[in-house]
Amino acid sequence: MATITRPSPGAPAGGELRRRTHPVRVDIARALPLTPAVLLLLVFLAGPILWCVYAAFTNIALTGAGSGDTQFVGLANFREAFGSKDFANSVVLTLVFTVLSAVIGQNLLGLALALLQKRAAPVVRSLVGATVIGAWVIPEVVAGYLWYAFLAQDGTLNEVIGGLGLSQNWLYTLPIVAVSLANVWRGTAFSMLVYNAALSEIPAEIEEAAEMDGATGWGRLRHVTIPMIRRTVTTNLMLITLQTLSVFGLIYTMTKGGPGTKSQTLPLYMYEQAFSFSQIGYGTAIALVLLVVGAVFSLVYMRLLREDG
Repeated sequence: MATITRPSPGAPAGGELRRRTHPVRVDIARALPLTPAVLLLLVFLAGPILWCVYAAFTNIALTGAGSGDTQFVGLANFREAFGSKDFANSVVLTLVFTVLSAVIGQNLLGLALALLQKRAAPVVRSLVGATVIGAWVIPEVVAGYLWYAFLAQDGTLNEVIGGLGLSQNWLYTLPIVAVSLANVWRGTAFSMLVYNAALSEIPAEIEEAAEMDGATGWGRLRHVTIPMIRRTVTTNLMLITLQTLSVFGLIYTMTKGGPGTKSQTLPLYMYEQAFSFSQIGYGTAIALVLLVVGAVFSLVYMRLLREDG
């Protein structure tokens, strides 16, 4: 008769024993497929960020005194930035541009278009979607030239309203509003697509029940639709805010930050300092500040997402 040998109390089972025998080998086998992606991230993402962090604390320059003898200057670049009126102006304009064109413009217009498309006829829905997405796929520089031609002193808008005595140089009198409108026109498609997907997930029975209870269109939007897509709203705001903070080509094409510095957001101020004035160290310090601004916005939105969850 066969003898059954029972493991002693506390002894590991066979599977557990095998896992303990070769844990390193198993971990390496699982990590190997990720190695190329990790190497690419280190080279093309972490590498430039680390170099920027290093450069921000030096006087490195393209030409001039700092070009041949790079020295560590500590927080000098940051002190110079926070003491500069041009830097403060760029921070304010960046926030104005982000709020006008992303938080208010793209977000609300995208939601409005998505709500209208939900009830529109298929032909209208397809036409509106194709038009809005067409503006989105246009390269940033091309969109900038289109809006420059529309808003310039001798542009299309002034030709249309000239008979009413309302013509003016919109890029000179209202530059930050002009570039904000251009960014809304170009970027609204993203919000519209996000909200289209979110609205399609709302059960029709819920809206029908609210309508039967006597809720108006505004009441259904406020008390039913918005609460059910709240997480989507927060996610969309986070994404379009981060995209808008880094907008460069559109503004540079339309105004180059002018007139003067009236539309010079942080990306343009950073570019001017780094490449027009050759102060790479100071420019990368501005880039780190912009990175921190984006991180602050992200943390706020992530906090809102956790509260909604």
